[in-house]
Amino acid sequence: MSQYIIDDTKKITVRTIGQMKPAGEKIAMLTAYDYTMARLVDAAGVDILLVGDSAANTMAGYSTTLPITLEEMMVYARGVVRGTRRALVVFDMPFGSYQAGAEQAVGSAVRVLKETQCDAVKMEGGQEHLAAVRRLVECGIPVMGHLGLQPQHVHAYGGFGLRATDDEEAARIEEDARLLEEAGCFAIVLEKIPAALAQKITTARAIPVIGIGAGGGTDGQVLVLQDMLGLSGDFHPKFLRTYADLGTQITNATNRYVADVKSGDYPSEAESY
Repeated sequence: MSQYIIDDTKKITVRTIGQMKPAGEKIAMLTAYDYTMARLVDAAGVDILLVGDSAANTMAGYSTTLPITLEEMMVYARGVVRGTRRALVVFDMPFGSYQAGAEQAVGSAVRVLKETQCDAVKMEGGQEHLAAVRRLVECGIPVMGHLGLQPQHVHAYGGFGLRATDDEEAARIEEDARLLEEAGCFAIVLEKIPAALAQKITTARAIPVIGIGAGGGTDGQVLVLQDMLGLSGDFHPKFLRTYADLGTQITNATNRYVADVKSGDYPSEAESY
């Protein structure tokens, strides 16, 4: 068995994640949306699997994360949970499932934990959602925050560009990170902000800070699985490192299959009953 295949199936919890920061252990996080991929990446040692609302892009083909519903997300989450033995599974609360306030957030999150068996939820936003974060934590629901580029705010931003390019927004993100920690978040994701700001926030906060497009000074990193595996076509942001070219491999394998079927080479006598 490869040394990179994790044989220890002890379940990672939010407490485990919290202990990794003071221990100086980096946190590896990826998205997952189905049983098969969750099983594979969980066995490879990923610490956190995020059932991301990026499923709207990667699984449903939308140009933003806004259209996907709570019910659609829960279908993906059930498969991920069934394929996971070790990683902490975090459910990304989709647009429209918590924006109306704490009562809606609790109702949505309770459904998620009961019906999918995910371990925690993630919510975008800072000060505007503190009441919801506090109420969820009071109910025993672990919450991961998300600051910087918030894809659910794409229309307000006018795109997916770098955030915190001015002192005012940078200060607001710093303050939001402090408030989310005080409200009880067990970790925070920082997306697409300057590396120096992300490192400053990481140093200031006692809870783990996980970056995506936020430099190497955070406590961990997260990528969209399809992006990391080279399945996202021409999507190549500066922060993305691709570890495989599965898109090309899948296309080539399919080409060979089609050719074999058309020629009559498949199935052979040995592959027939």
